[in-house]
Amino acid sequence: MTAPITAGFDGTEESLAALSWAAREAVRQDRALRIVHAWEVHPDATVDHATQEGWARDAVAAAARETAGRHPGLDVVTDSVEGPVVETLTGAEGLLVLGSRGHGAVVGFLLGSVGQQVVADAAHPVVLVRAGDDAAHEAAGLDVVVGQEGEPEDSAAALEFAFGTAAARGAVVRVVRAWTLPPLFAYSPGSLRLLDEVGGPEPYEQQALADAVRPWRERYPKVPVVEHVEMGSAGQVLLAAARAAQLVVVGRRARRTAVGARIGSVAHGVLHHAPCPVAVVPHA
Repeated sequence: MTAPITAGFDGTEESLAALSWAAREAVRQDRALRIVHAWEVHPDATVDHATQEGWARDAVAAAARETAGRHPGLDVVTDSVEGPVVETLTGAEGLLVLGSRGHGAVVGFLLGSVGQQVVADAAHPVVLVRAGDDAAHEAAGLDVVVGQEGEPEDSAAALEFAFGTAAARGAVVRVVRAWTLPPLFAYSPGSLRLLDEVGGPEPYEQQALADAVRPWRERYPKVPVVEHVEMGSAGQVLLAAARAAQLVVVGRRARRTAVGARIGSVAHGVLHHAPCPVAVVPHA
């Protein structure tokens, strides 16, 4: 059974935008929508535990009623969970959709590092949506942009997500590969010979991108594809492509530090500055 799309909800404008995005995607993919409100007791609150619990339950129920009213036939389930927010959200199966402020710290549900921690820890794709996003941003003509790097397997999970999403939307996939010139001593004799055979670094990068995209072209033959190779930093090239995108998809390699998991610099930069929703997909 296909897992539902989970939308994190806390009543903020950002989470309402995320909920709307998740509902539209659930309709397109013929999946159920799960609305999760994760909350923790405030010990210094002037009301008791039962009252706080009732507020949380009523808020998520009202959001579910409104969402079901906009999308008749959509299977909507709710879950008001008392407990640690990060652990609750990262435990969601399948696609998770959260609100984000954008152009600043990724905040998820709470001010601070909650959203970023969820993105770093989640085992499944996480989409970050900012306030003001609406269905018009998914209009025909806007691409689903996805970053590709390294060997074909390095970006396979992100490409699979991008192609599947574009197929459901009838959108073009723009696959972006950025490259820079490393110092000459960084090349091995074998790689220098290969570069010479293909005519230089740019044709080499174009061939590498074509090789990575080929399996997904074959799997989704009806999805139009644009292969985009550009010299520059990966973050800047992706953000330039995102100006005409309805969704940007980036892969994620989380690393552990003394203060918790951290995502890579490219994903971090795109989350901060992309003008559209961003999907962060863990590497397989």
